[in-house]
Amino acid sequence: MNKEQIIDEVYENYAKMVWIITDIPLYSKVEFIDKCKTNPEFSGKWGLQIEKRELSEDERYNLLTQQMTKLRAIRDEDYINYNIPTKLITITYNNKTIESYE
Repeated sequence: MNKEQIIDEVYENYAKMVWIITDIPLYSKVEFIDKCKTNPEFSGKWGLQIEKRELSEDERYNLLTQQMTKLRAIRDEDYINYNIPTKLITITYNNKTIESYE
């Protein structure tokens, strides 16, 4: 299961609950995702946990070396040239965890 599938499943469960419990506002999928990203209490209510953290220099270096086909000297500017992510996003739902980079 990938991150989009998890979000789809959570949103589908949320939308079903809105039909049952009428005092829950119905957000669009985009609004729902934004609210989950910015409000841990809201996302937790739907069983979704989203964590975002900055990657360390070592983690970024490891990502860079994984993308390179041959070894060479690495300068700080190379992180930008190779579009190396700066953040790790971890999504957990129903005991399933997905990690992605941003």
